[in-house]
Amino acid sequence: MYKASFFTLIMKALLVVDLQYDFLPGGKLAVPNGNEIIEVINRIQEKFELIIATQDWHPQNHKSFASQYPAKKVFDVVDLNGLNQVLWPDHCISGTKGAEFTKEWNSNCISAIFRKGLDREIDSYSGFFDNGKRRNTGLAGYLRDKNVSELYICGLAADFCVFYSAVDAVELDFRTYFLDFATKPITDTGLIEAKKIMKLKGIEIVENENQLIL
Repeated sequence: MYKASFFTLIMKALLVVDLQYDFLPGGKLAVPNGNEIIEVINRIQEKFELIIATQDWHPQNHKSFASQYPAKKVFDVVDLNGLNQVLWPDHCISGTKGAEFTKEWNSNCISAIFRKGLDREIDSYSGFFDNGKRRNTGLAGYLRDKNVSELYICGLAADFCVFYSAVDAVELDFRTYFLDFATKPITDTGLIEAKKIMKLKGIEIVENENQLIL
């Protein structure tokens, strides 16, 4: 596992997850009140030297879409190449408006974008790996090249892509912070369960902006 050198300057990075139109009100897979975090993220990202983003980027016939199964409906669960797969509405299709970052977000400060969900045969919630950990996105290597040791994670949705990114980050030996005030869940129940798991794994839950000390 990667360990930062004793002499390595501690670098803190902000990871903004999937701040795309399809996850915002009016989008194909809208997260309730997801728009409320945009102003918050615009404000806090001024505190970070390094900001990176993930972007859902699906082919039109992705097998996580309910539309690919005539007898199934949205939120049904199927077996997809050996993994349980929740079926979603068609969303974040590459090249479409829904896949774009919202223009309300000041995204011109992003140093790098890591796209996920490109392989139609497997979904990708985490910004680091697909759901089966068969391929990585290159995000971990990028962070290590930049000497990042502390990763602060925000964006959408709290109980899926933000959660899975945080779990992978801490398992890759990054000190990981889940910015609860700068993310929104698909369901409150999902967020409660996600927080339980994150706390057990040693991920720090930052409940409000005043606790963000950099």
